[in-house]
Amino acid sequence: MSNEILVLYYSRHGNVAKMAQKIARGIEEVTDCQAKIRTVPPISTTCETISPEIPSKGPPYVTLEDLQNCAGLALGSPTRFGNMAAPLKHFLESTSQLWLSGALVSKPAAIFTSTSSLHGGQESTLLSMMLPLLHHGMLIMGLPYTEADLLTTKTGGTPYGVSHLAGVESNNPLSEEEQRLCRALGKRLAMIAKRML
Repeated sequence: MSNEILVLYYSRHGNVAKMAQKIARGIEEVTDCQAKIRTVPPISTTCETISPEIPSKGPPYVTLEDLQNCAGLALGSPTRFGNMAAPLKHFLESTSQLWLSGALVSKPAAIFTSTSSLHGGQESTLLSMMLPLLHHGMLIMGLPYTEADLLTTKTGGTPYGVSHLAGVESNNPLSEEEQRLCRALGKRLAMIAKRML
């Protein structure tokens, strides 16, 4: 079985994408582990549109096979009123065949998010992202407080998963603490996935 960890996210302003890259870097610090970065297409609120199979920029769109074949999953979304963004939820709602077959049972998973305000629903978004993963039988992991940055950060960071404080204009760079926490989450996820193979 492959030691490929899927880093799947939706990002509107690029902040969650930057977190995904740091998490992928942490994954690849673990010997024999590779990160596979994928995204989901946006969705329309008024009508269904067809997106090209390959986006014009950024990573390719995820497939059910990407999810089925991964050794672990890092799932990321911006916060939308304390919940995950609709495009990511839309993809997760299409995974029934993986649920029926038990394809994701006992695979480790971690989550990450970005918000425009400090109290913008980071933790509730992370909790909302856990729900479909728990239904799939995945093993949810967060970050322990042995990660010292969790005790000192003035930006993002939670034990439920990593977070980023993007600011009202969504243009705050990832803080040094946030970057270290992203890498730590990726490394921890890869180490656990590797042990379980």
